[in-house]
Amino acid sequence: MSVKLEECIRTVFEEHLSESVSVQEKGVCSGVTCLLEKRRQIKHVDGVLRTQRREFEVKRESLRQRRDELKKEEENLKDSLLKFDKFLKENDAKREEEKLRARVERFRVYCEFLHTVLKTATKFEDVGQLVARFETLMSTREHLLRRQSEMERQRESDSLELRRYVSEQNSILLQYSNTLSQLQTELDNVLSHTLAQELSRNHIQAAAVKETHLLSQIKVVTLNLYHMTGGITGGDEGVDVDDTVEQLDRVRLYIEDRAEILAHLRSDRSSRSSRLSDGE
Repeated sequence: MSVKLEECIRTVFEEHLSESVSVQEKGVCSGVTCLLEKRRQIKHVDGVLRTQRREFEVKRESLRQRRDELKKEEENLKDSLLKFDKFLKENDAKREEEKLRARVERFRVYCEFLHTVLKTATKFEDVGQLVARFETLMSTREHLLRRQSEMERQRESDSLELRRYVSEQNSILLQYSNTLSQLQTELDNVLSHTLAQELSRNHIQAAAVKETHLLSQIKVVTLNLYHMTGGITGGDEGVDVDDTVEQLDRVRLYIEDRAEILAHLRSDRSSRSSRLSDGE
């Protein structure tokens, strides 16, 4: 504070001193006038300093009072905060106590129920064993639920795999069906061609049977003709029974011989007839 006061006094003195210097520069004054002017300036500066010192003291006192008031207000605020914090803690403690009491009251029904069950269940000696049994059952239930969930996931996975497999098999069956249809068409074509060949073969066989029958008849007729011509079958001089060609040749020779004989006889008859005609 004293440093600020000195700076303020120095500032005021410098201002008045500068004003006096400017006045001296404007005119020339005598020594007495300058002395009086200096005294007047000193009194003026001293009055200004006393006035500023009083104002400063008043401000300092006001600031001190304000600081004391702020300190008291701060202490009062701290006391209020402490009291409010104590009130909140007590209120929280009461609230927690009420919650705990309400929870105890709420769970008292279960406790009474457990004691009632314990009276009817002869295999449990106290509530601890009953609770332990209940926890065991709950653990078993959770294990079974997890197992069921795993089985459900496995079932879904197997179902997806089955659907995928069925889809693949359906695609394969469709391919096989298309292939089978093509093969069936080819088989029908082959059967149709085979049937045509079978009909042709049957026709050929029928013709062959007919020709064989005709050949048999020819062989029988030829053999009869051969026998009628006096032919002999078997032996060294005879002809084989199945040698139809040789038999036909023998029959042909026989017919040619008979034809030649007949022609010769006709020629002799004609000659005789001519001679008889000439003799008459």
